[in-house]
Amino acid sequence: MANAPCSWGALEFEGIASELVPYDRMLDELKATGYAGVELGDWGYMPTDPVCLRPELDRRGLTMVGAFVPVALRDRAAHGPGEEHAVRVARLLAAVSDANDAPRPWLILADDNGADPIRTQEAGRITPEMGLDEVDWQTFTGGADRIARAVLDQTGLRTLFHHHCAGFVETPDEIARFLDDTDPSLIGLVFDTGHYLYGSGNARAASAREGLDRFASRIQHVHLKDCDPEIAERGRTDGWDYFMAVRHGVFCELGKGNASFGEIVGWLRQRDYQGWAVVEQDVLPGLGSPRASAERNRDYLRRFAL
Repeated sequence: MANAPCSWGALEFEGIASELVPYDRMLDELKATGYAGVELGDWGYMPTDPVCLRPELDRRGLTMVGAFVPVALRDRAAHGPGEEHAVRVARLLAAVSDANDAPRPWLILADDNGADPIRTQEAGRITPEMGLDEVDWQTFTGGADRIARAVLDQTGLRTLFHHHCAGFVETPDEIARFLDDTDPSLIGLVFDTGHYLYGSGNARAASAREGLDRFASRIQHVHLKDCDPEIAERGRTDGWDYFMAVRHGVFCELGKGNASFGEIVGWLRQRDYQGWAVVEQDVLPGLGSPRASAERNRDYLRRFAL
């Protein structure tokens, strides 16, 4: 079981930035609340020199499981800089991991979520006409394949894609299109339970199990995130943008939404899932203590013997 810096308010979006918890305190609290793995967080939040980062992990007995790298994939001009940054991050991941780790850390590629004003404003209620056209899809998926190939060739690490609200791969059909148009030998999927529910357009009726079944062949990493259907519905009714929904707690603590974690854990066990499960709980000012929230989420998952 792993957690991530976003659970301590270290978020990649300026629109929902909060007071930054120092990385060493975050690591101490993550370990103390019962987690064995951690994602890297924003580049520069933790040390970017493996000589410094590896001892921080080792002395706490923590494993680095992956790093989130956003790239504006619809923009062909962003592919080159995106590739350069992704390889830089992957080299750090490879340097702080052991070659016999199973699985090794993942490079977690994502769109530049929150950058497009329409997709940010309409997150949680995306309609087909808000999506990419055929040319943009070719650019988007071609850029993803290019970056994943460079990461594999230059570092030996593999790439997963993270579907995400406020980006161009949010809805179930957009996830399916992305996977259909990318090389499965290069790119797998991070399945995020909370983003799937909110991005479905109807968090009350959606089921994370549906998404797990639909995309099973490409899922190699799981983010455990809950979604409050009442807040999601209010966001749609009142026209909140993505950042407003997050500030209101649409991604609630585990067990307080409708992600049905017992069913999700059962699905993972049925398929003998051997990867990491990463808890993500966006704790912003006014939403409580990150450490207490991380501990409650860890205790909740122990009900399912995780």
